[in-house]
Amino acid sequence: MTEEPTDSKIDVSVPQSARIWNYWLGGKDNFAIDRAAGDEVLAKIPDIALGARGERAFLKRVVRYLVRDAGITQFLDVGTGLPTADNTHEVAQALDPRSRVVYVDNDPLVMVHARALLVSTPEGASDYVEADLRDTKAVLAAAHETLDFGRPIGLMLLGVVNHLMDDDEAHAAVARLVAALPPGSHLVLTHSTAELHGEPMLQVMRETTERGGTPIRARTRDELTRFFDGTELLEPGVVTCSRWRPDVDGEPDVYLFGGVGRIG
Repeated sequence: MTEEPTDSKIDVSVPQSARIWNYWLGGKDNFAIDRAAGDEVLAKIPDIALGARGERAFLKRVVRYLVRDAGITQFLDVGTGLPTADNTHEVAQALDPRSRVVYVDNDPLVMVHARALLVSTPEGASDYVEADLRDTKAVLAAAHETLDFGRPIGLMLLGVVNHLMDDDEAHAAVARLVAALPPGSHLVLTHSTAELHGEPMLQVMRETTERGGTPIRARTRDELTRFFDGTELLEPGVVTCSRWRPDVDGEPDVYLFGGVGRIG
């Protein structure tokens, strides 16, 4: 992409997590500062890009399950990140063209590209709102314009809660959204962990925060499981994303835990 953003709200003085993630996924919506930061991390943890790809494969499997098996055709995707391949609405609408998706992110660059690239089927819908996960009122107000809260919704929180450093704030933000959803909805959540890479991962996270990038932290499997309190946690529970109902056996573990819980 051009190294000169056209939107004055887009800050390219520091690396941004969504743009680094996009770089690791092979996307083009990133800047030199993001690529340099991404390469620094790769030098310390060479397999970290597997996490980005593993989480995207997890998204595909989960959305496929929700549409085919749970009958869910509505999704609220918070912290969506920059569009790449196999976005939530694309996976859902390939199975049911009537699927409706609301994307939420607090990064202006994400919203610019989402509006340009995330095109819905005629039968379905995709909408976009610039808001923060913690601003429940703004998120839900936007969601109500597109989604029917009389029917189950898939709440997608992939790689976003790990940017909330305070435990109480993180749990409250998730709980508020879950409480607003109708019975039969599902909570889908992924989160970074240091249980696979240990201190090198913690060091990378500290350095990212210290240099002014998007703050990020790790949580343990038990800490992540707490976010599913009050839901029916589906098998196999909270596992690394590559272990959640894989299409093939033998996929390598990745540094992200994921889980799915049924609400109500």
